[in-house]
Amino acid sequence: MGTTDSSRPCRRPSPAGAAMPPSGLLDLLSVAAVVLDSTGRVVFWSPHAEELFGYTAAEALGRYAAPLMVHEEHWDEVVRLFAEVMGSGADWAGAFPIRHKDGSTRLVEFRNMRLLDGLGGTYALGLAVDQATVERVERDVALSTRLVSQSPIGLAVLDADLRLLTVNPALERIVGLPAAEHLGRPVGEVLAFLDVPAVEERLLRVLETGEPVVDRHVLCRPPADPDHEHAWSVSYHRLEDSGGRVLGIAFSVIDITERHRAATEVAQARQRLALIASASASVGTTLDLETTARELADVVVPVLADVAAVNLLDSALVGRTAPSAGPAGFRVLAVSAARPEEAFHSGDTPARATPYPGDHLITRCVQTRQPVLVPHTTPADLPRIAHHGRAAALLAAAGVHSYLAVPLVARGEVLGALALKRIHHPAPFDEDDVFLACELGARAAVCIDNARGYQTQRHAALTLQRSLLPELPSKRPGLEVAWRYEPAGATSEIGGDWFDAISLHGDKTALVVGDVMGSGINAAATMGQLRIAARAFAELDLAPTEVLRHLDHLSEGIGQAITTCLYCVYDPRRAQCDIAVAGHMPPALMRRGRTARLLDLPAGAPLGVGGVPFDTTTIDFRPGDQLALYTDGLVETRSDPIDVRLDALLDALTDTRHHDLEETCDRLLTLLRPPDGEDDVALLVVRARS
Repeated sequence: MGTTDSSRPCRRPSPAGAAMPPSGLLDLLSVAAVVLDSTGRVVFWSPHAEELFGYTAAEALGRYAAPLMVHEEHWDEVVRLFAEVMGSGADWAGAFPIRHKDGSTRLVEFRNMRLLDGLGGTYALGLAVDQATVERVERDVALSTRLVSQSPIGLAVLDADLRLLTVNPALERIVGLPAAEHLGRPVGEVLAFLDVPAVEERLLRVLETGEPVVDRHVLCRPPADPDHEHAWSVSYHRLEDSGGRVLGIAFSVIDITERHRAATEVAQARQRLALIASASASVGTTLDLETTARELADVVVPVLADVAAVNLLDSALVGRTAPSAGPAGFRVLAVSAARPEEAFHSGDTPARATPYPGDHLITRCVQTRQPVLVPHTTPADLPRIAHHGRAAALLAAAGVHSYLAVPLVARGEVLGALALKRIHHPAPFDEDDVFLACELGARAAVCIDNARGYQTQRHAALTLQRSLLPELPSKRPGLEVAWRYEPAGATSEIGGDWFDAISLHGDKTALVVGDVMGSGINAAATMGQLRIAARAFAELDLAPTEVLRHLDHLSEGIGQAITTCLYCVYDPRRAQCDIAVAGHMPPALMRRGRTARLLDLPAGAPLGVGGVPFDTTTIDFRPGDQLALYTDGLVETRSDPIDVRLDALLDALTDTRHHDLEETCDRLLTLLRPPDGEDDVALLVVRARS
């Protein structure tokens, strides 16, 4: 049934001189003892003999055994066997039919032997067991032996000192240790690859309480296969005889590695699907390039890698074709690490352009447009992963043991690579990880390309818009001027806001603020056309309503969305402003020594509507008076009512009435402009001076 150490007891030895507890096996067999004298008379009769044969001791003692216990036809055979045992002293064992007191016949197993007393007398001792009982015990033992020896379940028996007594062949195969070399040794020495203190603690608890441990899952790397993780289902049961005496512990092991791996693969598949779903929802939430790269790096850590770096080719950032051979320049846009310190030890420096030689793995990845997998990194691999020797030393110190780089390709163009490293994750990258990383990289590359394209367009629009905005002198005849232009936040497009201050004949100044609805290069280009046209019309010294009428007509031909505009002419000689509005926000006026207020002007229709007349309003504008012209990006938000925001503008103007105009502009933007404002802002503040 395997290998057994028969030299060791199954229970702790009793102290010297102390009686050992009885074995339950004798009770199980119900062995009867009968002693005959030399004439064949019964002189001793055990209680089990009464159970087996049916006669009490009083009924049996003193009577001849043959007539009492054997059918008449068997008397001669019994006498012959009795004579042989008494004459030769040799034992006799075998089965013999016996007559029960009730008249029935039973087949009984006998072992007979001669006894001698101190006076030279001879006796015959007969030990008898019902043959049916013997056969049942033998059958149970044979079945147990066969089950243990041929069972696919690993089985072992431990004594009370947790030493191996018996090991079946299945356990030898599962563990990979020849049991013959380890019998008699503590289980902790034999199974040293397990958590020995925890195992011994559970075994002792089972031995003490009798409460079994069933189907406890254990992960280990047994000597039979030290390179792979195995899963076991272990159970511990206390062994007792029929009388409740503790014999030891049965230790069983079922190798459930395949089931564990299948469950792990299912869990990993679900995890991969969840990761892809998470990436779809969390990568590309904005059109900011660095934010998108950081979202990609964050989504793969720590599920797929311990450290992730998003590397973009310098050529992709400036719109050039990536080199197909030789060195390549990369810019690390984002680094994410399971532990913050590992972002530094990974050797990747965010936002820093780094050249990589042509033989480096990341260079090979982008030039071949194929993933590069190094399941188990060696010291020779690290210099081809890091961009210089010091970075390679950092990787070695961090304990990087597996590396994977996948290309970021969108719309047929390679943009860079996603570099992944494992440090604490015990398993190396495999083909499933390659597939997952490529899927994530492909999805993220489209988002990165969108952000890159938007950034390029936004930069062009911003450059165009700034080139179209004037550089105004801070002082005009009778007028101090300050201005600010703030583009929309990084996640929004460029708008069409503009301002201008134009010198006119007679020391007059035309003040213009406008807002082309829409965004992008088209809005900026339309803004440029309207600003130039407004300057041209202003040079003709036209009245404000006439200027707006001509701009309205021009807007119809441009075909751009609706435009709002405010046109004001300040005449220092008259100390007055003539103002006309085309659907624009009302200007804020602050008289010298008073609080700011909004001017109640005819709103007019936006430019481009066509056919709607404009009105001119004339106000006094004396030295010390202040006028603020602005676009809606300064006061409009999604969360606050416009009246509340306009009141905040007036309060801010009032609080800055004694400030320099440059400080006033900065203060207004600080108080009213959200950091991530979704619309651009044009602000023009003027103060009359003597």
